[in-house]
Amino acid sequence: MYNLFLGFKFAFAYFSILPMRFKRDDDLSKSEVLGAMLFFFPLVGYVLMGLSIFLFTLLNSLDYYGAIFASVVYLILYGFLHTEAILDVADAIYASHSGKDAYSVIKDSTVGAMGVLWSVAILILKVAGVSYALLHHLFGFLLVVAILSRFSLLVLFFTQEFRSTFLEKLKEGFTKQFFIWATLIYSIVGFLTLGLNFFYIVAVALTLAFLIAKWIEKRVGFINGDVLGATLEGVEVLVVLFGALLWH
Repeated sequence: MYNLFLGFKFAFAYFSILPMRFKRDDDLSKSEVLGAMLFFFPLVGYVLMGLSIFLFTLLNSLDYYGAIFASVVYLILYGFLHTEAILDVADAIYASHSGKDAYSVIKDSTVGAMGVLWSVAILILKVAGVSYALLHHLFGFLLVVAILSRFSLLVLFFTQEFRSTFLEKLKEGFTKQFFIWATLIYSIVGFLTLGLNFFYIVAVALTLAFLIAKWIEKRVGFINGDVLGATLEGVEVLVVLFGALLWH
């Protein structure tokens, strides 16, 4: 049980900027802790989006400015972690076109012009989409998107191979039991939030996650943490667009 609690705290410490404290003897490298960390990953998205929605309700009188502010805060709350991945992946894709080693480029700390342009473009689209949903009070939909964009990565852990020691260790800890419970719990939450529309969003999110991840893998030759982060961002942007069209 304590390992589950550690995984809960580790998920928020790793995937958000929310402060978490650990004891000196807490072993975060245990397989059970890493599995629990992934199990709670979608919950992190739910909480961060919930905080942004709450902020928007406080700033509701500011109209579009309040919506944009709350949308950017959502990005800040997870430390732009996944947005940064777009920059690295875009650089790797364009570098591979010129015959360079994509893996070396994606691990390089320097950034290229194309990576910056792509990350800014996705950032604008994401803020615009979340702001639109906030202004139209699609709060439940946004909460579900925040869950599913992350849950879709959990599905990829069962279907893909990774070029990352850390991801392989996470995959080892994220057992079938963790996945079954995650599927059950987050499906119940999503259904209670959106009703039958939840299953349309699930189908779109999972399909997009698979297509985006495989498209990037085809371009760079591997899947690592940056590829998963870029996939998450792509899913959120496109699913929000889908929802906006659905409820327009």
